[in-house]
Amino acid sequence: MRPVPLFDEHSRPGDDVTEKDRRGATVDHLHPDHNFAVNLMKHLVVPTFVLDAECRVIIWNRACERLTGVRAEEVVGTRRHRLAFYDEDRPTLADLIAMDATDRIDTLYADYDVRSNNDHGFHAENWCVMPRVRTRQYLHIDAGPIFDSDGRLLSVVETLRDMTVQKEAQAELEHLASRDPLTGLANRRRFEEHLGYEWRRGQRTAQPLSMLMIDVDHFKQFNDTYGHPQGDACLRSVAAVLASAAARTGDLASRYGGEEFVLVLPGTTRNGAQVVAERIRAAVAALRIPNKALEHAGMLTVSIGVATGDPGALTQERLVALADTALYGAKHGGRNQVVCAPDTDPAGGG
Repeated sequence: MRPVPLFDEHSRPGDDVTEKDRRGATVDHLHPDHNFAVNLMKHLVVPTFVLDAECRVIIWNRACERLTGVRAEEVVGTRRHRLAFYDEDRPTLADLIAMDATDRIDTLYADYDVRSNNDHGFHAENWCVMPRVRTRQYLHIDAGPIFDSDGRLLSVVETLRDMTVQKEAQAELEHLASRDPLTGLANRRRFEEHLGYEWRRGQRTAQPLSMLMIDVDHFKQFNDTYGHPQGDACLRSVAAVLASAAARTGDLASRYGGEEFVLVLPGTTRNGAQVVAERIRAAVAALRIPNKALEHAGMLTVSIGVATGDPGALTQERLVALADTALYGAKHGGRNQVVCAPDTDPAGGG
């Protein structure tokens, strides 16, 4: 008896059934004509393609043509289907199943899982370049094999769903959840997550990590004198300076709380961090925001504490404490200045 691929309620390839389904009906009874199954697959509204055991395309349905911009006659009988999704010759999920190379899924896909109880079907998600339509798309992919009655692989069916809109909406929500609504900088939670990530990376690479704690001088008096709208505008101006200072990949400027900010500088020595801190201090002074709340009217300034540590020699909590202590020294030493914590060592870090 000739096996025919079946589909579940989501139009995804289901498990192979060669005798009777759970309702007792034979496949031959459900699909007496194999061509019917092929035509059904071709006209599915879900983008679908089928590979044979040698990874050649045997079906490329109309929905798949619309999704990729690649016509069936261009890929059927070939292995060129991969270039419909990527700008390099890398395997699709169906290819990996056909090649018995599913151990490579975790290196090629952003997210994946075993789909069915037989450990043969998989679902995965990934950003795809889609060269023909020139639109980067986030696809949800289901793929499963079809075997004959002797357990030999006949084909692999892959179905696709464009999840780009949902993925972008999710990314926007995650972005908003990690941002301070007033300044647009990272919030406290995002700072802690990022510091943990960079700390672990520093442990692997044996690179130093520097931190700047920044506090707006006399901000309470400023806020009381000019009102909250002006106070908010002041914080946004300072935040813009910090955002510009976080120029490299891995740098992160965050609002730590109130008028206090923090800047994470991975792979930066104490001298390098001190240079960045002085630039920030000078840039804020150059904003020339009047502060009549002071006894001797002047301009708004910031105080900055700098700490640098070896992630392999102390804890991140210790580094935060050192930066905070240095900031305390800057504020009580006259404000509008940068103070660096002393070099750290394992004994000091615990």
